[in-house]
Amino acid sequence: MIKRIRYLFSGIVQGVGFRPFIYRTAQRHRLSGWVQNRADGVWAEVEGLASDLTAFKEDVISNPPPLAEIAISQAVDLLPTGEEGFKILESEGGEARKVHIAPDIAVCDDCLAELFNPADRRHRYPFINCTNCGPRLTIISDIPYDRSRTSMACFPMCPACRREFDDPDNRRFHTEPNACPVCGPILQLLDKDGRAIPTADPLRKAVTALKRGDILAIKGLGGFHLAVDATNEEAVQKLRARKLREEKPFAIMVRDLAAAKRIAHVSPEEERLLLTPQRPIVLLRKKDRSAIATAVAPGVDTFGVMLPYTPLHHLLMQEDFAALVMTSANKSDEPICIQNREATERLRGIADFFLIHNRDILVRCDDGIAAVYAGAPTLFRRSRGLAPRPLFLRKPLPEVLALGAELKGILCLVKENMAFLSPHIGDLETPLARDFFHETMALMERITECRPEVIACDLHPDYYASRTAACMKDRKVIFVQHHHAHIVSCLAENRETGTVLGLAMDGTGLGTDGRVWGGEFLLADETDFIRRGHLKHFLLPTGETAIRHPWRTAVGLLQMAYGASWPEWAGRLRLLPADFAPAMIERILDRRINSPETSSLGRLFDGVAAILGLRREKVNFEGQAAMELEALARKGQGTVLPYDIEKENGVFILDMSPAIRILTEQILAGKPVPDLAALFHATLIAAFADLSRQICAEENLDRAALSGGCFQNRILYEGCVRSLEQVGLKVLRHRLVPNNDGCIALGQAVVAGYRIKKERSL
Repeated sequence: MIKRIRYLFSGIVQGVGFRPFIYRTAQRHRLSGWVQNRADGVWAEVEGLASDLTAFKEDVISNPPPLAEIAISQAVDLLPTGEEGFKILESEGGEARKVHIAPDIAVCDDCLAELFNPADRRHRYPFINCTNCGPRLTIISDIPYDRSRTSMACFPMCPACRREFDDPDNRRFHTEPNACPVCGPILQLLDKDGRAIPTADPLRKAVTALKRGDILAIKGLGGFHLAVDATNEEAVQKLRARKLREEKPFAIMVRDLAAAKRIAHVSPEEERLLLTPQRPIVLLRKKDRSAIATAVAPGVDTFGVMLPYTPLHHLLMQEDFAALVMTSANKSDEPICIQNREATERLRGIADFFLIHNRDILVRCDDGIAAVYAGAPTLFRRSRGLAPRPLFLRKPLPEVLALGAELKGILCLVKENMAFLSPHIGDLETPLARDFFHETMALMERITECRPEVIACDLHPDYYASRTAACMKDRKVIFVQHHHAHIVSCLAENRETGTVLGLAMDGTGLGTDGRVWGGEFLLADETDFIRRGHLKHFLLPTGETAIRHPWRTAVGLLQMAYGASWPEWAGRLRLLPADFAPAMIERILDRRINSPETSSLGRLFDGVAAILGLRREKVNFEGQAAMELEALARKGQGTVLPYDIEKENGVFILDMSPAIRILTEQILAGKPVPDLAALFHATLIAAFADLSRQICAEENLDRAALSGGCFQNRILYEGCVRSLEQVGLKVLRHRLVPNNDGCIALGQAVVAGYRIKKERSL
C-alpha cells in the first residue's frame, strides 16, 4: 500500500547535514518527496510503500548525523500524490528562527583520513572539516546559521569547495565552514612580542620550539591554549611561574588511546568517554611510573587527559611527544583568550611563541571536563562540544534567564521545554570574567532569539550575578537559594518532578537563616524546600580567609569537638602558625569577629585535611586540600568512626565531633594518614546513608538526589550512591550538567519557571 507522510523534525537539525541525510535515507528506501528548512525546523514529505516508510522512520531516529539531535514534532498522514524522485527544496523565509545552534565537534574520521592522505587536496590542511565535524558555535555572529553570519564570511569558496557545498551527495553539502588551502584560513607563527616570523612551515617551527622547552600559545576552536612538552619538568615549572598557577593540575593532550594508556589507567567506560565527539578532558588514575613531569599534576593521583580534537592538534601530536600540556591561555581567574591581538597582549611575558590563524573565534568556549563515576560519565565542566545544546525539560516553562552563581559561572535560558546552557564562564572575580559574563548573556539571548522578562539569581546579594540582576529594573527578579537550585537542577536533568530528599554538599551557599550552608539534607520540589537536616554548624574563624588557610577551619572544628579545651589540642597538633597566639584566636571566636557559623561539607574536608597535616598554611586553588585528602584515602583502609545524629525542632543535625576527636587523637598517636583519610570518607558515607534513611522513613520518600561540588570526590560520590541504594532509595544524580556550581543556573531557571507558572495559575 502506498502512503505519504509529512514530518516536522525539530531540535538540532540545521547546519548539521540533516537535509542531505534525509535525502540519502529516502533514496535508500526508495521513497519520493522533498525536504526543506523552515522557521520551525525541517519539514519533509515522504511517499512510498508502508514498509519502506516504516524503515525510513526507524533509520532516521536510530542513525542521525553525528551533530544532530532530533525530535519528531509532527507526523501527519497525507494522500499520495504520485510524485517521483526526492528533492531538497530551497529554504523557506524566516529560516532558523527556532533552530538550535550545534556545538563544536571533534574532527571526524573521514576528514582525518583526508588530512593524512598525500593524494588529497586537503593533505595536512589544519582547517579541514565537513558536515559532521568542526566549528559551529565558536564561529557564529548571528542566526540563522549560514556562512555570511560566521567568521568564514571573509573566505569566499574556491570552485572546488563550492561544488562540494552545492552537492547533496557530498558530505560537505551546506557545510558553512567548508574551505581548503586555496581559499581558507592559514597558519602563522609570531614571536613573543607578536611579530610575524617568516617561514614556509609555521607548524614545523612551532614543534621545534616545543621540543626546545618553550611555551607555545596555540589558537584552537574556542580559544587559545598554552602548550609545553609535558615530559619537560623545567618547561612545566616555567609555565606555572608565568601563568601564576602554583599547583592546580594542568590538562594534557596525548596522541591516541595507546598513549593515554601508557600514562594512566583507562577503563572501557573512560575509553568511550575519551573518544566521544565532544572530546572532553577526562580524569584518569595515574600509573605509578610515567614520563609525565611531576609538576603537571602535583599532589593528586589523576591526570586530566584529552585526545586531539582539531586537525591542528592531530598534526601537532604526530610528532614524538608523549603528551603536551594544553591549558587555557589566560592568567589565573581570567577568561580564555580568543583574538590574535588580545592573545599577544594578555599573554605577553607568558608565551614564547604564538601559533595563530586568521579565522576569528567569535564565541569563547573552554574545554569540557569529565570523569567516569559509578560506571557512568559525570561532568566537571560543561562547555565545548555540549554548549549550547539544550536539555529537554519534562514540561514547558515560562521564559527565564538564570545567571548562576559566583564560581564556575554558567547561564541558563529556558524557552518552552528547553533549557539552553551557555559555555563555561568561570569565576566572576575579575573585570575580564565579568565582561565575559555579559558577553555570554547577550550571546544566549541572540542565538535563542529570546529576551526573558524573568531573571533568576542566587539568594546571596553580594554575588556579582545577583547584583547584576538587581540592576535589571525592567525585568522581574526571582532569588533562589543556592542548595535548592542544586537539587532542582538534578531533578530537572533527570526529568523527574515532585518532592525528593536532596543531599546538597558543597563549600558555600547563603542559607535562608543568614548562615553559611553547605552540608544540607533538603526536602525539595521545583518551587520550594524545607531544611530537614544538616551538618552541625561550626565557627569559621575570619570567614572567607579561612577558605584559603585551612588551619583556621581546623580550629573551628576543634572548638566544636573539644569545646574550651581546643587550644590544648591545637597546640599538640602544632596547628597554629608561630605568629598566631591561641589567645588571639580565642578572642576572635568568643566575640564572633568575622567568624560566621557554617554547615559546609567543603570546609569540613578542609579542616580535617589540616588536622591530619595536609595543607595547613594555605591552599593555592579551590578544593586542593580535599583533593589531596581523597588521593590519600585511596591508599588507605578504614571502617566507620562514631558520629551523632540529633534532632532539634524537627531538624536532624549530623554531628561529626566524635569522629573528629578520634582522628585528632590517632594522628597524634602516629597512625598512617592514608588510613585516617579513608576512615573519614567511610564515616561520611555511612552517616549520610543513615540520616537519609531516617528522613525518608519519616517522610515516606523513596528518592534521593545528589548535588554539590563535594560530590566531585569519587570516593564520596560512589560510596553514597552505593549506600543509599542499599537502604532502598532510588538515587538521582547528575550526568548532563556538573555536580558543582555549573548546575546552579539550570536549577535557578527551573525554580523560577515553576514559581511563575504557579502564580499565573492562581
